[in-house]
Amino acid sequence: MSTNNNDEKPFTFRFIDAQPRVLLELQNTTDKTYRSIEILTVFLKDEETPDGGPSQAHIKFDAVKSIHPKDSAVLSHRTWINGKPVNDARDQMERLKVIAGAAHPYVLDISWENAEGKARFQRIPVGH
Repeated sequence: MSTNNNDEKPFTFRFIDAQPRVLLELQNTTDKTYRSIEILTVFLKDEETPDGGPSQAHIKFDAVKSIHPKDSAVLSHRTWINGKPVNDARDQMERLKVIAGAAHPYVLDISWENAEGKARFQRIPVGH
């Protein structure tokens, strides 16, 4: 039996307030180039249903071909509500911002390929 010891945490992030949208910047904090960086779609809790019913909104991020050492990339994204893309006025990225002391109900699930072509993963709790 083999185990996948994936303790790498090469990415940090920050949100950029670029009115009318909030953007996500991902930074490679290592001395290695990573390729095929993707963030899985984030499904948001329904704000209109008292107990957070089925998700009405989700945020989908575009993949990034590569991020060089100590470099960063701003990921483009699209918010979808009820199966349709929405305009900037209805964008939901604001809900992924981290607020100190608040619970982080969402996760950025990041996958990438290292120099050997092996898939790696990192989870970053976000949201409020």
